[in-house]
Amino acid sequence: MEGEHLDPTDEIELDVVKKRAVKGVAVLTGRTLVLNLISFVSQGLLWAFLNPSQFGVFLIVSATVNFLSYFADIGLGAALIQKKEKPEEEDYRTVFTVQEILVSIIFVVILLLGPVLARTHSLTHEGLILLYALGGSFFLASLKNIPSIMLERKLEFGKFIIPQVLENMVYSVAVVFFAWKGFGITSFTYAVLIRGVVGLVAIYILNPWKPGIAFSLRSFRNLIRFGIPYQLNNFLATLKDDGMTIFLGGVLGTAGVGILGTAQKLAQYPLRFFMDNVTKVTFPAFSRMQDDKAELEKSLTRSIFFICALVFPSLVGLAIVFPILITVIPKYAKWSPAYIPLIFLSVNSLWAAASTQLTNFLNSVGKIKTTFKLMIMWTALTWALVPILSIKFGINGAAFSYLLIGSSSAVVFYIVKKYLNWSIYHSVIVPLLSSLVMGVVLFILKGILPVGNVKTLIIMILSGGLTYLGFLYLVLGNSLINDVKKIYFSIFKK
Repeated sequence: MEGEHLDPTDEIELDVVKKRAVKGVAVLTGRTLVLNLISFVSQGLLWAFLNPSQFGVFLIVSATVNFLSYFADIGLGAALIQKKEKPEEEDYRTVFTVQEILVSIIFVVILLLGPVLARTHSLTHEGLILLYALGGSFFLASLKNIPSIMLERKLEFGKFIIPQVLENMVYSVAVVFFAWKGFGITSFTYAVLIRGVVGLVAIYILNPWKPGIAFSLRSFRNLIRFGIPYQLNNFLATLKDDGMTIFLGGVLGTAGVGILGTAQKLAQYPLRFFMDNVTKVTFPAFSRMQDDKAELEKSLTRSIFFICALVFPSLVGLAIVFPILITVIPKYAKWSPAYIPLIFLSVNSLWAAASTQLTNFLNSVGKIKTTFKLMIMWTALTWALVPILSIKFGINGAAFSYLLIGSSSAVVFYIVKKYLNWSIYHSVIVPLLSSLVMGVVLFILKGILPVGNVKTLIIMILSGGLTYLGFLYLVLGNSLINDVKKIYFSIFKK
């Protein structure tokens, strides 16, 4: 590629970083379009085949494994990605050795924890086996870390996405097939193990790397300076999210967790669809732009606009059409209690669309202590509000507490604005206003068109999309078209 060189201390030039970053976002978004279509279809079928209690068991068990998994990284992988200089082989082998030792310890802990969790959360034998299967898949995933890190550093997301696509395809097909055959919770057990094997084989075919056991104290010390604060942030996020899911299992029961978890999944679909792709690419990209504030300002503003412009209308539209969706598909009626939580959690996701990228930016430029303090604030708010409101008001109380917690993200806007003069108006306000206009149009149509009709659903989706794009163009003018062209040419221009 033009502009690229092989200086051993600098893997990629800034111009190449910017081109690969834009192309990476587009490639990952394309990947996510495919994955989410597969996931949406499979999830839709699972909602018909399984009940809220079975979903609740899966969410509680998954949260337990996710919670424990964060003790097995200590942030060394992220430190390798963030490192300015090109990592040496001893860096990779040191990270691999440390991670595998920690993963092995965590796997033993999972085996010992199983009987305890079975007693405290009334897990069946099938739920216990699922816990062990998720522990096994966690071990398989750890073996993929170094090849994945190598691809991320080079921003080669075209290769990076292939294992993820394969993993999600085989997982979705497997879990739906086994659920259709009546395996219940065991459907998840088979699916996660199949996914783990397929992903491991695929990543080593695409980016061969010979695993080896080695340890360099010098390398470990250099990486741990960034890794420990970074992983402490992740741990607090896990304590805030997965830790709370485990707690709510004892308050709301498996069915309650299933309802709340379904509302969270729906409200987070747009984030997973659009935001995760941008943060994945911009973390290494921003890390390589650390000395160029002007470029950082433009890149941060555009990346947040890209996220918000896609997430905001998706959330507003989802909140309005959800009641129509559950009437169109009668088997979804059992999920109707998720509607009020969905509205509250959608507001939380609106805040997260911008604030997550802002904290990602702070991490990428080395402001890890700042994000650590923010994560302490969010974790404290979560454990202060969610237990009280969930005990007093049940599922709706838990969801409303997340709305309140999300509103505290205004603090992140203030912090980053002091450090960097990014545009809140262009990146957040414009897509928010456009989404609200779209919401008003959809709300009016909802009162006019017949309820429980597939045609009504289609008309509302099309009308909402056209209204949103029309208002966005009215505000931004040709700059919107120019940005679309830049993305297009970054992908297809050789």
